[in-house]
Order: sequence, then structure tokens, then C-alpha cells
Amino acid sequence: MSRAEVRVREDGGGARTTGRITTGFVLLVGFTHDDDEARLAWMADKVIGLRLFGDGEGKMNLALEDVGGALLVVSQFTLYGDADKGRRPSFIDAARPEAAERLYERFLEMLTARDVPVERGEFGAMMDVELVNDGPVTLWLER
Repeated sequence: MSRAEVRVREDGGGARTTGRITTGFVLLVGFTHDDDEARLAWMADKVIGLRLFGDGEGKMNLALEDVGGALLVVSQFTLYGDADKGRRPSFIDAARPEAAERLYERFLEMLTARDVPVERGEFGAMMDVELVNDGPVTLWLER
């Protein structure tokens, strides 16, 4: 339910845009050690089927397909940060980068196979994500 853009920071101080949507969902995705193909498929189906867009009466009854929406998918390992102890978060629950990158790429493939336009960030890069959130809807999805 957002308009959004993601830019990757370049060494020279500039940035290049890797993804942009005008209507749809921004997905900040993180992966943990026990994520697998089944969990990715469940998540892809769940995201595509969510009815979060308002219908003619303003009720959340419309899905991405109904509004011609797209997805902007950004890898975000810090979602698994644990700040229970100390002042610096631990990221021990986040999947190792090589595993997380495979999961991220596979998740993008699954979403694309469901005939929804998919834009993306760049795995492991320093990114600036600009977003206009259309309404008070933010969900945490986990299985």
C-alpha cells in the first residue's frame, strides 16, 4: 500500500535506483537458519493473497492483483536482530549471508512466478529505501 523506491549507495557518493513501485507492498525480508522452500512458498502465497487495499466502501477487500499492484522486496537481515542483552544487537538468528542470499533469490523467483510485478533491492548492499505508506498498515508475517 505504498509508493517506494530503493537506491543502492555507490562508492563515489551517488546512488543508483534498483527498484521502484507506485502501488503495492514493500517487503522487508529477513531469513533465519531454518527457513526452507516450504516456508518461502507459504510466504509468497500469503503476500500475494493479502487483501489490504480498500474497496469502494473503504474496507480492506482487494489484493495486489485487484489494484494492479507490485512488490518491492528488500533484504533486511537486521529483522533478526536481538537486543535483549547489552547495547549492541546480536544477529545470531539471521541466516549466514550465503544461505540468506540463496533464499532471497528463490523468494524473488517464487513471487515473480505468481505473475506479480516484482522490483528489488540488492542483497548485501547499503541501500536507501524511500517509502510513502498509504495508510496505517504494517504487518509482521512469520511462520
